[in-house]
Amino acid sequence: MKYFFVICMVLLLFNHDSVFAQEKNTTHKVAKGETINEIAQKYKVTPFDIYQLNPDAQSGLKPNSILLIPKKGGNQKPLTATIPGAKAIIHEVTPKETLYGIEKKYEVTDEALKEANPFLENEGLQIGQTLIIPSKNGLKKTVSNQDKVVYHDVLPKETKYSIAKYYGITIAELEQKNPEIVSGLPIGYKLRIKGNPETLGPKADKTEAAFASKEEMGENNAQPAKVLFSSRSYVIKPKETLYSLSRMFNLSQEELIALNPALSQGVTEGMILKVPSATPVLQEIKKEYTVLSNNSANRKKLVLILPFNIAKMEVDTANSIITRLKNDKFLNMTLDFYAGALMAIDSAKQLGLSLDVSIYDSQETKDYSNIVALIKRNNLEDSDAIIGPFYQSNVEITAELLHKHQVPVISPLSKDVGNSLSNLYQTIPTTTEVKNAMFNYMRARGGVIIAVVDRKKESVIQFIKENHKDVKFATLNPNGSVSPENLQRLFVKGKMNYVVMETENTSMIKATMATMLSAMSAYQVQLVILEPNETLDTDEINFVNLTKLKLMYPSVARENETPEALIFEKEFKNRNKITPSAYAIRGFDVTFDTMMRLSQDKKYQETVAFTATEQIDNKFEFYKKEDGGYTNKGIYILYYDTDLTIKEAK
Repeated sequence: MKYFFVICMVLLLFNHDSVFAQEKNTTHKVAKGETINEIAQKYKVTPFDIYQLNPDAQSGLKPNSILLIPKKGGNQKPLTATIPGAKAIIHEVTPKETLYGIEKKYEVTDEALKEANPFLENEGLQIGQTLIIPSKNGLKKTVSNQDKVVYHDVLPKETKYSIAKYYGITIAELEQKNPEIVSGLPIGYKLRIKGNPETLGPKADKTEAAFASKEEMGENNAQPAKVLFSSRSYVIKPKETLYSLSRMFNLSQEELIALNPALSQGVTEGMILKVPSATPVLQEIKKEYTVLSNNSANRKKLVLILPFNIAKMEVDTANSIITRLKNDKFLNMTLDFYAGALMAIDSAKQLGLSLDVSIYDSQETKDYSNIVALIKRNNLEDSDAIIGPFYQSNVEITAELLHKHQVPVISPLSKDVGNSLSNLYQTIPTTTEVKNAMFNYMRARGGVIIAVVDRKKESVIQFIKENHKDVKFATLNPNGSVSPENLQRLFVKGKMNYVVMETENTSMIKATMATMLSAMSAYQVQLVILEPNETLDTDEINFVNLTKLKLMYPSVARENETPEALIFEKEFKNRNKITPSAYAIRGFDVTFDTMMRLSQDKKYQETVAFTATEQIDNKFEFYKKEDGGYTNKGIYILYYDTDLTIKEAK
């Protein structure tokens, strides 16, 4: 039976959870909106302590529920700390808070808050961060000092680094005040180092010139600042924050709110912002794919946290285990992933990688896990990287608990965007990134993009209209069917005409394909889908026609038939008596990629910053998100070729 021996081995591998000595506890009734961090701070305990006594709290706090709190002290008084020249309040960042909201709450300026907390410039605002809030008297600067402008004329051989170091600021601060130098540093350029320019002359910062203060405009009322530039629209994407938007457009949060007063009520997905048309949007530098080799003699510690749920298995008889293997898809997925990971560990041994690998049972479901006790009991804050758990909520708890130690936590299977935790790495590209990769590919090749979308697919229509405004929509007949004449009128000669077809309606699919096939003698056409479409796999759709139209689609994995992939498949079959599933290959790819990154003479985080990799079926091309954490943009563009095989579009 599949994996029966694996289960037996797992049962022997893991030890029972030890029983902790009970402490004297008190209780706490959860108020609406309270967080674990707030409660922990109130009772002078850690989130670990609360989660350990209340495992169900990991899935969220419910108002009026009762928590057990270990007695480690009485109620905590408001924290204060002394910083040069002033007393300051300590503020712990809670979910959904923004810099703007914190600054407004404590009546401090953005400049004063960042001066007291320099890490905000690079890390942004993170849940659980401890901020020093300068008092209004202690760190308040006079208006004359704030407005005093310091300029620097760039001399030959000077660099951004040397100038920033001389004035005691970061390169990011220098570029924020002078967005024109992001792409280069011209000799003789007049840089603004600090202060606000007194005039809107040609040498003033373009970002500052785009906005005039109320005093300069002769306005003493609370009306929005007058716009002095041509503007464009920008649609807010999921997980974007006021902080990330201000960095993206090189504007202060106050300037963004002055242009878009609705932002003062919070950032909402889908909100349309007005921003300067000349504002540069920071572009990602495309990473080159590299084959990593063993490059470090330093021993590293890798941890895998997988949901075996050993406690349930131990009470099962042999027959019930076999029954579970037949019916429990989650267990099969876990064992597949684990089998692939074991192959990766063996490969690492053969390569002589200097690694210690530990495997723990997360005992997780959607609503429960033993993550908190597991981390505390095994000192996982000393790990160099952690793979797992599986459920997004549990992997985020792991990342949050290890955030202050900056242990990389690698989410192996979740497609979620992920919370803004700087040590969280989502290995599966999000659905949005996958779709955008397809459009970026077509656009990069100068093609004409035409969308044929079923009226029932409202979310797809909205996504394309908001994010890809250059796409032309084919007009449908009143009954919702495709109009062949209208579709063909959109084709352009001399260019590739990409037809993005989003429908499960068989008649609509056939009509679209028939129109394209009839136009092939006069036009270059290619059929495109954005996500899997089961209708295309039915007998009603001619597969040969799909190959003629070279059906193209984005995918997080490929079908690899290289010699290396065939060797892996053969070895896996020899060991496990089955062909490796997608989860088994992913278990190998994620584990092996992590081990190879740890075998460099750098930290995992550093390899992610500069290196993209490709394993058997998966790519790992991580980019830092604006609001923290990392997303994988390693996506394949695949197509059906006329030789009836699937190939990667280059």
